[in-house]
Amino acid sequence: MLPREENELITRVGPGTPMGNTMRRYWVPALLASEIAEPDGPPVRVRLLGEDLVAFRDTERRIGLLDEYCPHRRVSLYFGRNEECGLRCIYHGWKFDVDGSCLDQLNEPEELQFKHKVHITAYPTVELGGIVWTYMGPIDKMPAPPKFAWTQVPETHRHVSKVIQECNWLQALEGGLDTSHAPILHRLISDKSARGGIKPSNPYVRAGAPKLAVDLTDYGYSYAGIRPLGEDESFVRTYHFILPFHQIRGSNRNNGDMVDAGHIWVPIDDENSMVYNWFYSKDEVPLSAEDRLERSSGNGPAHVDQTTFRSRARRENDYLFDRAVQRTESYSGIDGVNTQDRAIQESMGRIVDRSKEYLGPADKAIIQTRRLLLKAVRTVEAGGMPDGVAPTYYTLTCGTGAIPRDADWREVFAPGIGRERILQTV
Repeated sequence: MLPREENELITRVGPGTPMGNTMRRYWVPALLASEIAEPDGPPVRVRLLGEDLVAFRDTERRIGLLDEYCPHRRVSLYFGRNEECGLRCIYHGWKFDVDGSCLDQLNEPEELQFKHKVHITAYPTVELGGIVWTYMGPIDKMPAPPKFAWTQVPETHRHVSKVIQECNWLQALEGGLDTSHAPILHRLISDKSARGGIKPSNPYVRAGAPKLAVDLTDYGYSYAGIRPLGEDESFVRTYHFILPFHQIRGSNRNNGDMVDAGHIWVPIDDENSMVYNWFYSKDEVPLSAEDRLERSSGNGPAHVDQTTFRSRARRENDYLFDRAVQRTESYSGIDGVNTQDRAIQESMGRIVDRSKEYLGPADKAIIQTRRLLLKAVRTVEAGGMPDGVAPTYYTLTCGTGAIPRDADWREVFAPGIGRERILQTV
């Protein structure tokens, strides 16, 4: 369980809140780069950490992320004209560049304009890995850009998508970091099923319940769920948690080859999140068109409206839950692995009351996540630099599979961490 006061502390992310101030010390995904692909194209609304913003790409391909509301009469700049290196409000013609400086005031005679006195909130941006990231904290504390390994491969070798989740960011994050649920919630009843999920013959299902090993590091933690498999093997699934909301895990592509994959659970506000889903090929073989459809995950075009980024299976239609499918095909009766995750996590309510939980050894990683977040909040409140802002996560990679019982999972599936980087094992 988590006391109500601490639950409030790490779930609320609006401007001026302790967790909100902490989030703003990291680079945060704002939108997909493809949403503003063309120079002078339509601006896009972005709601992020409880703030209403508007994004646009200007004539010179620079990206602006501004307060949505014009400082003159508070009109939405979503309706603005993106023209000649600036976004112009259509009400009175005030125009702003990507840095938030006012360039023109059409409703004032030239000699009476006071544009040099007007500035709108503008956040720095960087484009990496098909995502536009922003930094919303103090400029003098801006960290290194978020050059995760997956952002550095060619576009042909990576894929990124996103979907809205209608609950608080933390319960979505905790669901993604929970390894013990996967072969239960995502289990298929028959190997013949064509639905997304984990087949009964998969060692992930055949192996026993996991024991968890969590290695605390300077970026968060590395951990593994270790399951007995037969007489002399273990099935191991490894993860990394990078503060404040990143997951990296080993996964499989359609042809069975291993890829690295993960999610980023970004708060839209206290009760809604944007989940960014990514995976990339670590070898010379590019991703296929089939890979990019994300059929089994529930994140692709068949499951998510690519204009609104809302899941077609959602709370108001009970996630298209089917009792007949639950009896005969899949453990959940819900189609799509990540659709299943969203359904279960949203079923907890918009913000789960963690004071009513009953946690066990399988929740070790979740417990450590909360402790690290509380530590980060207290560090920022004390004027310090939180963990996870230094670029020590750049080369992280993961793996999943069966290994000899006496093998070191760290050497096999988490190379590059190094014993010297492990602060504590819990």
